[in-house]
Amino acid sequence: MRNIVLPILLCMSLAVMGQVKTPRGSKMAAVSEQVGVTDVTISYSRPGVGGREGKIWGDLVPYGFVDYHYGTSKAAPWRAGANENTTIDVSTDVAVGGKLLPAGKYGFFVAMGPEKATLVFSKDNNAWGSFYYNPAQDVLRVEVPVVRTTESVERLKYEFAEETDSSAVVSLLWEKVRIPFTVSVDLKKTQVDAYRHAFNSGAFYAYWQNMQQAADFCLVNDVNIEEGLSWADRSINTYFGEANFRTLSTYAGLLEKVGRKREADSVMKVALPKGNAQDIYVYGSKLLRMKRVKEAVEIYKTNYEKSPKDWLANLGMAKGCAVMGDKAGALKYADVSIALVQDKGTKDYIAKMKQDIAAGKDIAGYF
Repeated sequence: MRNIVLPILLCMSLAVMGQVKTPRGSKMAAVSEQVGVTDVTISYSRPGVGGREGKIWGDLVPYGFVDYHYGTSKAAPWRAGANENTTIDVSTDVAVGGKLLPAGKYGFFVAMGPEKATLVFSKDNNAWGSFYYNPAQDVLRVEVPVVRTTESVERLKYEFAEETDSSAVVSLLWEKVRIPFTVSVDLKKTQVDAYRHAFNSGAFYAYWQNMQQAADFCLVNDVNIEEGLSWADRSINTYFGEANFRTLSTYAGLLEKVGRKREADSVMKVALPKGNAQDIYVYGSKLLRMKRVKEAVEIYKTNYEKSPKDWLANLGMAKGCAVMGDKAGALKYADVSIALVQDKGTKDYIAKMKQDIAAGKDIAGYF
């Protein structure tokens, strides 16, 4: 009986051990960031240099595609980390180094070289290392430079840098090497696709704010205008719609985009009396971002005439004067705006704008 029980207990013990986390020599890690509205997530293990300076590249990590004498692959790249596949997961289509990588989760490999590296994105995202690497599973290969650095990184890591609204530079860093590659997105397309996907969800269209935001994105970015116009109409005229300044002004802007200027002017006549100082200021700033400077200045004037003692109405006048080259007027209205504000952070923000106006800098980017 004992001879039967002991093997059973041993098997049970091993099974339990397999379910318990224990420390790894190469730590597990993940880093994630949004590029535009796209989620980019890298999961990897972090080997350490461990006193092997000068013996990592071309030695521990061989150059090119090699035979590791294990598994089935006779020409495998490096696993770009340790242990399991390094993986890269992108929630929408992206471009890596200018080349299309469709939405999905990929095994990520690197064929190293002394000056250049080949990045490999593979359908195989669930392997151990690259010992069974199959080039038939490749989705994309991109060649990138290998950058030598002076500062050593002990444990391999990935990081995002040089972020813009539609791109980021991702870098693999280990020892004194950095391997950078640019991930970029078509922000207009991915944002419109996201709105389109969400639009028929009750949780989305049950709020006029969501519908107006989607339509306004189309207006400001001059994209998907016809469908944006239908979204703007729904933000006003459906059960959950509301005819307020924001919805009406967005609708008017899109009507003008499709050549229905007379209708647009009529809608704006209805919209303006409905707007408070904040609504109209935001609208003027939107016009400014769209390079419709003359119209923005007129809106700022209208807002000031309606609410001369409001800090945003005065801030709008400051911006309007600045873009028209009236520096003295801009500084005067900025001073009034600061005096009307209670919050220190806002006062500091306007003071910074004043400095830029005095220096002759472009202030269109201020809120």
